[in-house]
Amino acid sequence: MNMLGLFFSLLAIIGWSAYPTLVSYFGGKPVQGIFGATWGTLIVAIVLSLVTGMPMLHGSNFWLAFLSGAAWAFGNVLTIMAFGMKDQEGNALGSAKAMPISTAFQITANVVWGVLMLGNWGPVSSKTYGFVAVVIILIGAYLTTYQEKKSAGNKELLTKAVGVLLIAQVGYSLYGILPQYTKGTDGMHMFLAQAMGMAAFGLVLGIYEVSKNNNNIFTQSVTYKQIFSGFFFAMAALGYLVSAQPAMLGLATGFVLSQVSIVGATISGIIVMRTKKTGKEWLVIAIGLVMIVIAAAVTVFLKN
Repeated sequence: MNMLGLFFSLLAIIGWSAYPTLVSYFGGKPVQGIFGATWGTLIVAIVLSLVTGMPMLHGSNFWLAFLSGAAWAFGNVLTIMAFGMKDQEGNALGSAKAMPISTAFQITANVVWGVLMLGNWGPVSSKTYGFVAVVIILIGAYLTTYQEKKSAGNKELLTKAVGVLLIAQVGYSLYGILPQYTKGTDGMHMFLAQAMGMAAFGLVLGIYEVSKNNNNIFTQSVTYKQIFSGFFFAMAALGYLVSAQPAMLGLATGFVLSQVSIVGATISGIIVMRTKKTGKEWLVIAIGLVMIVIAAAVTVFLKN
């Protein structure tokens, strides 16, 4: 068991537990959420690089990390859009419902790639236990979206959200996969280049919003409030980037563990956004969250 890898995975869990709820809480348009998150991450990455004296990556390593950051920003802006999607009665989907769906897609894509393409969970027994754990996590994620009373509007909203989140998955997949193909470096050294890719995408998106919709997000306070949410994402991004490296936990285990953050994101999203839940809904959600935690814990002990 790699204890250092587990420590960085814990950072990812904490950061990603708080991040989606803070984005929803501060509000604003998706472009403001993505600008704040990406520039908050860049600030943390710059400070970390200055304190540790880490040199900047160059060549293909730089571009792989940079593009992975930009890919994440692409996926995240679509996910934030999903948070704000509303049904016919004006009720927003919210992070508590969107995050489990997004998590299910991300776990499936990253585990399949990590196992089939990168050789994670090498022994047949590890692959078997690992895929059973993933199935349990997906079922648990589905249970967290449970509603006792469903309407046509709820179903239509979820269908639209699934479509948006599937497209977002392309960006999230590249975010996890591209750093696996760097050579002679590690997650700590990749962090600044990755943050630059995120921030570049966020800036381009912000400029587009100003020119296209005549909406100057750079003069609005909510844009800069979202930078605070970016600090939590930075914690998560660094934790995941390091823990998912081959020398640590590997992509499959590192990513599955990081997605335990769905527990914190779901509960905090319900509480902070004051989403009403019945007793039965809380029970089903709790069962789903317990399934996620137990199944994710199993992956820690799988051999690569």
